[in-house]
Amino acid sequence: MGGVMQKFLVASMFMWILPVAILYGFNNDLLPGSTTLSPHSLTLLSGFLAVVSVNVVIVFYICLALKEPTDKHKPDASFVADAKDSVKKLTSGVPSTDPALKKQE
Repeated sequence: MGGVMQKFLVASMFMWILPVAILYGFNNDLLPGSTTLSPHSLTLLSGFLAVVSVNVVIVFYICLALKEPTDKHKPDASFVADAKDSVKKLTSGVPSTDPALKKQE
C-alpha cells in the first residue's frame, strides 16, 4: 500500500510543480526563445504547455497504475463477509434494522 501512496503523492506533486515551473520559466524569460515571442503568443504557448504537462503526468500515472499487479492487493475478508451479508438481506426480503434503509412515508 505504501508504494501506491508514494506513486500518487509523486504524481500529485508533479501535477502542481510542472505547470508552475513552465509558467514561471516563460514569464521570467528563463526558457530559450521566449524573449522573441509577443506577449499574446507567450501567454498562449505557456498556458498550452502547462496544460499538456498536467495531461502527460496523468497519462504517466495511469500507465503506472495499470502496471500494478492485481494479485498483490487482497480485499479484507471481514469487509467482504459483511458486504455479502448485507446484499443477502436486501435480496431475501428480510426487513432491515438499519434506519437509513427504511422507507420514508
